[in-house]
Amino acid sequence: MPEHTLGFLLHDATRLIRRRFEARAHELGLTTAQWRLLVQLKREGPLAQARLAELLEIEPISVSRLVDRMEEANWVLRKQDSHDRRVKLVHPSPKAISVFEQARCIADATYEKALRGVSKHSAERLTRTLHQVIDNLSDDEARIEGREEKDE
Repeated sequence: MPEHTLGFLLHDATRLIRRRFEARAHELGLTTAQWRLLVQLKREGPLAQARLAELLEIEPISVSRLVDRMEEANWVLRKQDSHDRRVKLVHPSPKAISVFEQARCIADATYEKALRGVSKHSAERLTRTLHQVIDNLSDDEARIEGREEKDE
């Protein structure tokens, strides 16, 4: 049955995790997409929208719209890059910084709920396995992108 294949199971698990996170983060006014962007800013520091698009693996126009909405809601600020006047960097706002730990707790509780009844050993094995799946598919993606660049 297709609903029992890896792709369907990963999709369903991701959908349910996202839904659970958003239900709990709603009180903060934060969506999963916004949370993912804030996590990248926390990890990397201020970033150009083009780099955010790469890291989030979404189209630049989608990142632009997301940042527009987040700026309107006071989650992020756009500031001139001191090294390149043509570039504006996206920074977390004081509001984002102040609620980051609350959102992190919501994310952690969501993952804890998702892994309830799964032993620590099995959860670690699952994480390693998913990393291997990502690495396997990333290798293929890099080869495909390399071919596309040669074709151009």
